[in-house]
Amino acid sequence: MEHFSIHGLKQKRRIVSLRSWFLLSWFLVLISPSVASRNNLQVQKHLKRLNKPPVKTIQSSDGDIIDCVPISHQPAFDHPFLKDHKIQMRPNYHPEGLFDENKVSDGNKEKIAQLWHMNGRCPEDTIPIRRTKKDDVLRASSVKRYGKKKHRSIPKPRSADPDLINQSGHQHAIAYVEGDKYYGAKATINVWEPKIQQQNEFSLSQIWLLGGSFGEDLNSIEAGWQVSPDLYGDNNTRLFTYWTSDAYQATGCYNLLCSGFIQINSEIAMGASISPVSAYRNSQYDVSILVWKDPKEGHWWMQFGNDYVLGYWPSFLFSYLADSASMIEFGGEVVNSEVDGHHTSTQMGSGRFPEEGFAKASYFRKIQVVDSSNNLKAPKRLGTFTEQSNCYDVQTGSNDDWGHYFYYGGPGRNPNCP
Repeated sequence: MEHFSIHGLKQKRRIVSLRSWFLLSWFLVLISPSVASRNNLQVQKHLKRLNKPPVKTIQSSDGDIIDCVPISHQPAFDHPFLKDHKIQMRPNYHPEGLFDENKVSDGNKEKIAQLWHMNGRCPEDTIPIRRTKKDDVLRASSVKRYGKKKHRSIPKPRSADPDLINQSGHQHAIAYVEGDKYYGAKATINVWEPKIQQQNEFSLSQIWLLGGSFGEDLNSIEAGWQVSPDLYGDNNTRLFTYWTSDAYQATGCYNLLCSGFIQINSEIAMGASISPVSAYRNSQYDVSILVWKDPKEGHWWMQFGNDYVLGYWPSFLFSYLADSASMIEFGGEVVNSEVDGHHTSTQMGSGRFPEEGFAKASYFRKIQVVDSSNNLKAPKRLGTFTEQSNCYDVQTGSNDDWGHYFYYGGPGRNPNCP
């Protein structure tokens, strides 16, 4: 009898637990579609906000879709402060430089273009916008964080505390200027297609214009090229911009993925692939990027190459940069996510160390800053900074042809960077 009651109790418990499992399963089945549909609805709403109705669509050979959107319908004008903004179609002033820009660039055999140009162009009074796809948003950690950098991704020169190196995973090899008021910067940047080991890593080469402290209120305007599988879904080298006014916390984004930057150019698409790229011991290709503050309106303008004035960041987006930049940085940045305690083999620049030199290592040349008189001039001196020189390094120099320049980059993981 006692044996029977224990056996019966076990049977009852098994039935109760089976029933509980059955009810829980049904509950999950019932709620899962609603959670999924809610997330899907959130993604669709975000896509609708970003992808404005085009007047023309161009399919690029790399899989991108480029939408030609009326200039007054671009994402910038979703910003409440820009509802009645009158688009400035050209800067009032353009800084004059030290170098003859009509001279053919060293080693540059042909002009760099964007891949989508092979299949068409956008008409006047429109701007080309790379269409955001559902998969792009789903790769992000959340809809809210899509198109944003992680917090604390700016190098802070002279603060290479070994204990902090891998806290954020971001590593740099940069040259910088500080100690003055800066109203812009220009450099010619060697273009490569670095290999990325992990999906969530990136490699970029850019100019940073910085204002404020390296705390919660840092202002930054950034422009250059990058390879970012997470953001774009492939390993192509792409033109990009970024801005933030609160150290990457809530404001700003890449390219046109939020309201802010106002594009006026119908020929260049932010975030689109650029081609051709440099090859080891072969042809070298580079692009010049200029960012400067219009002395009259106060907006920050961007120019790509010698021909394309792309648009501007309105001055109201910023606090410190509403006046001037206090530091300018040039160089490379990667994310090292570490695998099994080892540094990843994500490359910076060409993936070669700077001492290898031209046609092997990546470079910045013709480095200039804009002064208060709106003139481009050579910086007084360039400081350098890297967290782990055995992984990525930087070496500066100067001569008559290239002005101030530096070689930079590296392979990431190697016998000296385990």
